[in-house]
Amino acid sequence: MKAVKSIVLVTLVTVLFASCDDFGNINTDPNNPSQVRTELLLTNAQKSMDSKVGAVMGTLWVQYIGETQYTDDQEYRNVNANFNGWYTGPLQDLQTIIDLNSNPETAGNVLSGGSNANQIAVARILKAYFYMMITDRWGMVPYSEALQGRENLQPAYDAQDAIYSDLIAELKAAAEQIDPNSAAVVGDIIFEGDMDQWAAFANSLRARAALRLSEANASLGSTEFADAVSDGIIQEDVMYPYLSNADNENPWYSRFRTRTDYAIHKTIADTMKALNDYRILVYANPAPDEDNGDSEVTFDEIEGIPFLQNAGNLPNSAISFPGSAIGAGGPGVGQQDAPLPIITVAEMEFAQAEAVERGWITGVAADHYNAGIEASWNQWGVFDQANFTAYLANPEVAYSSTTWEEQIGYQKWLALFPNGYEAWSEWRRLGYPDLEPNEWGVLNQIPVRFTYPTSEATNNTENYNAAVDAQGPDAPTTNVWWDQ
Repeated sequence: MKAVKSIVLVTLVTVLFASCDDFGNINTDPNNPSQVRTELLLTNAQKSMDSKVGAVMGTLWVQYIGETQYTDDQEYRNVNANFNGWYTGPLQDLQTIIDLNSNPETAGNVLSGGSNANQIAVARILKAYFYMMITDRWGMVPYSEALQGRENLQPAYDAQDAIYSDLIAELKAAAEQIDPNSAAVVGDIIFEGDMDQWAAFANSLRARAALRLSEANASLGSTEFADAVSDGIIQEDVMYPYLSNADNENPWYSRFRTRTDYAIHKTIADTMKALNDYRILVYANPAPDEDNGDSEVTFDEIEGIPFLQNAGNLPNSAISFPGSAIGAGGPGVGQQDAPLPIITVAEMEFAQAEAVERGWITGVAADHYNAGIEASWNQWGVFDQANFTAYLANPEVAYSSTTWEEQIGYQKWLALFPNGYEAWSEWRRLGYPDLEPNEWGVLNQIPVRFTYPTSEATNNTENYNAAVDAQGPDAPTTNVWWDQ
């Protein structure tokens, strides 16, 4: 909120100074300012994070959410997606920040956005965040030749192992580049210029990336994960901060402003109800037909929507809609400024539990596993010591090293809600939870990647064909490199 107010203030001050100008240069084009405000580019790039943490498709594929009437997405009919907007939008904004702060001729003109080193470091961290999301969705994508504008309109696709190696190196170098003793970045709506938190965020993203290599390049994954944890990972949840206005509101609130197209899915609802997992009471609202009318939500009031050939035949009164804790809840019920998770303490605890089991770090896997569950319960405001103790004692929850992959997979899936794309990546990597594909879907499996933009086959033909030859058919059933 402070960052947004600061940006508004900077804009107003700029306008006031402009109004006092003596119009000495009548040839200045007001529509093409000669000086770029890097703090505004940073804010604009960060706002694009909303499209990842608040996306729908991933939540459908990991069965967090089900469609109530238009079921094409959960039937795997829309697996083609366009990545071009990520390159021309946030990635280009971030590259511009790096270029302006790196060029001696412009570096002194952009200090309103913070010190040169800190601006570059933050832009590198966010570039890695977006590129990781892109390559996780499509596999091989333009990377080393991307963001060159008209100098290269047909960039080559990089192998995913090369992309991951470079992303990990970038995150490490960017964290080391941060200078807490120089001017913090301005225009930062995530950490409000706290450079120590940016360093911890970079280390946590590096740990996330390293863990993704567990089956594809365990040697690199082990080294980088241990190093990232040693350098210092997050100690509090990193959340995307929405506001109480229509321009910056929670996307789930927007979706439920006048419609009710999404309900909590039966898979996650039944799983959590069977475990007496109190998070489901904030993940979902009571189904009207089951609501006993008082203010206390109980497990038997939650009813998830199953996969149906015609979901519209099931009345809204029979199902639970997503809860106001994520911003949804139906018209007039949701929370407009409800934050959504970017990366959480719970995720990092489960990652460390897995790393212990793989021999990457020392420690007690059970302690990290239990801490991950506790952190998630605290994140959603449902922690109660008696209920939590009983939950950990449940034989389906109690930790055992003999079944660590399944247990961590299930609990991480429950904790990552509603970050569908991250949950989808971890489901692909670990193979848990054991999700059955939609029997009404056009595929006999849950998609494991998006297909390339149709424009690539015609506008970047040679490089598109090379990527398909190297990776496999441009199909939603072709595994990405790390999904072995």
